[in-house]
Amino acid sequence: MKAKHQRLVLALFAVAGIAGAGVLGASALRDEAAYFRTPVEIKGGKAVVGEPMRLGGMVASGSIARQSDGLTIRFVATDGKASVPVEYTGIVPDLFGEESGMVADGRMRADGTFVADRILAKHDERYMPPQMGDMPKNMKAPKA
Repeated sequence: MKAKHQRLVLALFAVAGIAGAGVLGASALRDEAAYFRTPVEIKGGKAVVGEPMRLGGMVASGSIARQSDGLTIRFVATDGKASVPVEYTGIVPDLFGEESGMVADGRMRADGTFVADRILAKHDERYMPPQMGDMPKNMKAPKA
């Protein structure tokens, strides 16, 4: 085989390898990809029932209700303009509490409740995601 043909075959194998790696990477990320939504976006109709997403906001004051099974909690996530009821079964982080920031991974149910698979508590009260920057000052977590 001539050197020119060898380089062509090598180049084709390289392109096929790169394309294969791209397909594998995209398929791996497909299950992990989730849009970040705020309560106002969910109330505005941007959330599809069953679509994986992240809900970010503050835990409304007085909204945490622990269920009798000891693991399920219900609370309301708010961004100061809209509120979304959230249900989570599991152990919540230590920093999770009323009037604190949180991000929940999960899906919307048809009844309008966000069912969380995972809850992340915001660890720094001074940080606010850019999407929530125009939230009223009285809804933000107190600064340390």
